[in-house]
Amino acid sequence: MSIRKSKMLLSVSAAALLIASYAQGAGFALIENSASGMGSAFASGGAAGEDASTMWFNPASMTLLKGQNMMAGLHYVAPQDDFTNQGSTNADGTPLSGPNSEGGKPAVIPNFYYTGQVTDTLFLGLGINVPFGMGTEYDDDWVGRYHAVKTDLMTININPAIAYRINDQWSIGGGINVQYVDLTLTSAIDFGALAGHPGAADGFADLQADNADDISFGWNIGVLYELSKSTRFSLAYRSSITHDAKGNADFSVPASTGTAAIVSTGAFTDSGIYASVELPASASFSAFHSFNDSFDLMADVLWTQWSVFDELRIKYNNPAQPDSVTTENYQDQWRFALGGRYHVNRDLIFRAGLAYDEKAVPDEQHRTPRIPDNDRTWVSLGMGYQFSEMIGMDLGYAHLFVDDTPIENEYESSQPALNHTLKGEFDASVDIFSAQLTLKF
Repeated sequence: MSIRKSKMLLSVSAAALLIASYAQGAGFALIENSASGMGSAFASGGAAGEDASTMWFNPASMTLLKGQNMMAGLHYVAPQDDFTNQGSTNADGTPLSGPNSEGGKPAVIPNFYYTGQVTDTLFLGLGINVPFGMGTEYDDDWVGRYHAVKTDLMTININPAIAYRINDQWSIGGGINVQYVDLTLTSAIDFGALAGHPGAADGFADLQADNADDISFGWNIGVLYELSKSTRFSLAYRSSITHDAKGNADFSVPASTGTAAIVSTGAFTDSGIYASVELPASASFSAFHSFNDSFDLMADVLWTQWSVFDELRIKYNNPAQPDSVTTENYQDQWRFALGGRYHVNRDLIFRAGLAYDEKAVPDEQHRTPRIPDNDRTWVSLGMGYQFSEMIGMDLGYAHLFVDDTPIENEYESSQPALNHTLKGEFDASVDIFSAQLTLKF
């Protein structure tokens, strides 16, 4: 017998703690890596070199920053994610019981960056941020409770990097990524259906795991080409990272007719679990041009290799509990951004940007309430103010228009009685508020 399929999604924390949040990039990617970038819909990429956060987008662009630079930022994510049931059914074709629910929850995402100039040609950096993430939580009794109730995964990514200026035009850079993940996945189990009475007796599954015993590693590289003092181009690549997480599955079994026979098989007893997931590689190309030192135009194209996420398989130490398998079949995805900066004077900057972010989920049959992913359009505004040569602050805001998101997902189980279908539509949008403090010395 198989329990609730579990999706290894991410919601991310850096520095010390992050409460899991709704993912803002395609799939479960998070792009909230600076408030300055937020103001231009992250069109600045690795070519603008606005502050220390540039090392994340392209380590080679650290050569654009003189001296020592620090940046600490916070992003408040406020998602709206309402589900409307449109004919969800039990495996036997009868209507699935339960009300609608809203799954998105607010979160705060922090990040920190440092870059330091060692010589005229050698630069070092350190970033702590949140590259992937997802967190949703629905009511325990909602219509999709057998597909998902709670999804939380916290991840800390630490990225030391180095850059070298070859000459006036070319710079190269690279870094190592050290990543820790911690996840929680919960859902209801329809024991009533296993006894022939769908919805009559619900149990519960709570899966928790982390990779504390097997920290994951990846790498990133980049090149920066400066055609002139006003025009430059950035090309960067970030490797995939495989996470091997171990933990425990805790089951709550209702005391009702038929459950004793089910449990007697050895299934649905507390057990250790193991899951392995490969997070995607990505590549970006960015362009920057400054017009008379008053207006800057920026563009960025980002490709993410989501096709590596073809399934999620949860394995149990309990031999009586078969693997839980969720077929994902994600597809590679593109993001396009265009933005601008207007320099009012040497201290005040205004920013604006537009972006289009493709979905990674291939269709409504593979869309789940844990990741209600779809195409989205970004509209962003921001500003920066330099209080002194040393201290500056940036603010950013983005609204994400998410396309109407239909779902018709059948739960995959070795027990046909558990193959319920969640059918309906998510009405989603997101507001993001960002702020950061920069120090130069």
